[in-house]
Amino acid sequence: MTLQIQLDRSAATPLSEQIRLAISAAIERGTLAPGARLPSWLDLAAQLGVARGTVRLAYDRLSDAQLITASRAAGTRVAERPPSGNTLNTAYDPSPFMRTYEGLTAGPAIFQMGVSAQQTLPAKLFTHVRAFALRAESSPSVVYPDPRGEPNLRREIAAYVSLARGIACSPDQVIVTSGFSGGLGLALRALGLEGKQAWVENPGFPFARHGLTLAQLKLCPVPVDSEGIDVAYGIANAPEASLVLVTPGQQAPLGPTLSLARRLQLLDWATKNDAWIIEDDYLSELQLSARAAPALASLDRGQRVIHIGSFSKTISPALRLGFVVVPPPLASTFAEVTACLAPAPWPSVQLAAAKFMAEGHYLRHLRRLKRLYFAQRAALLQSLETHALETVSAGLAVLVRLPDDVSDVDVARELLNYGLGPAALSPWYVTPETARSGLLLGVATAPETNLARSSARLADVIRRLR
Repeated sequence: MTLQIQLDRSAATPLSEQIRLAISAAIERGTLAPGARLPSWLDLAAQLGVARGTVRLAYDRLSDAQLITASRAAGTRVAERPPSGNTLNTAYDPSPFMRTYEGLTAGPAIFQMGVSAQQTLPAKLFTHVRAFALRAESSPSVVYPDPRGEPNLRREIAAYVSLARGIACSPDQVIVTSGFSGGLGLALRALGLEGKQAWVENPGFPFARHGLTLAQLKLCPVPVDSEGIDVAYGIANAPEASLVLVTPGQQAPLGPTLSLARRLQLLDWATKNDAWIIEDDYLSELQLSARAAPALASLDRGQRVIHIGSFSKTISPALRLGFVVVPPPLASTFAEVTACLAPAPWPSVQLAAAKFMAEGHYLRHLRRLKRLYFAQRAALLQSLETHALETVSAGLAVLVRLPDDVSDVDVARELLNYGLGPAALSPWYVTPETARSGLLLGVATAPETNLARSSARLADVIRRLR
């Protein structure tokens, strides 16, 4: 038989993998039925104009996956498969939230938010990770590590937040976590505020907001303007709240820095009302428009702020590495919860990060990132301007405003078909009634190469779906 396989010789995907994917897709959709005979790898190689070894490698992988069988007598055929109606049921049925989560974290894609530029990943750090991992595997000594994190890394983090974020703390106040989500989960367990009210920014990070819901807190949405979260609104509408989740350095997703007046107002209210503040400091060290404002925790005299930082945006989310800085009165409680429920991640990664920071590479890495992102944001804004799109700088993203009668979720889903992964703005709002339509374009994943073509495709899809 003749197989209709289109090969793209300019693509990064190897030809053998393109052949494997094409045959596998034909089998999955039923175009190639069980028992159907495939051409020999010699005949298919001649038909496609590729080396015989290329087709043979594709066939070997299909055979390993039990999609085809080969014998001298019967030739190469599609393997028998169970009827589609008898497939095994799976216990995992993703919820609407998990489908949203998987969609937003899929990638890599141009304009995707939440990840750093791939060309800036520090090779020296990952060399350290491998070296420490190999050393640990060959070490005869096996002991439980400190659940709060490796002392070397906690010392480096304490020094870093003192220098860069203005937080005076000791290493005993620092707990290493599995990224921001690990820090948030630790804080919610340690504070034990089930059933209490919590202020959340509207719009705000949907995953963190859902985490509060899972921890059985009652959400009180508080609007955001050019000065950050509207503290006066929160006091007037939810004065009994026990928790505030806030992004004061660069509000997620709109980007403004919480003004000094509102910082002082928030801290004063929290102190008088015994409320806790969780500071999500996810991008403050990468402020592109001006010098980064000190952390909210640097002004905290009432010891009410739990500061959460992460290396996901500055290095890579693959590290799953973050940290929490807690007020001294909470250090013991957080240590207990950490030891029993949320110990720090793999020590090899921690030791490598500590060495990376101690040698001064981290601060130099941040400076390089800021220069790169500043240039990429300027180029992106200029490129979008040529298509008459309404844009606003929003931290490490560019917000493209859409008419509110246009579904930004549909636009974002359509753009995925072209390898473009901006995030829809509307899911960041607590309620549909307050939601605005727009697209958040990540600056870190907007390299200047092919930017004009990506922007043109973005504008074309927006116009088409209007």
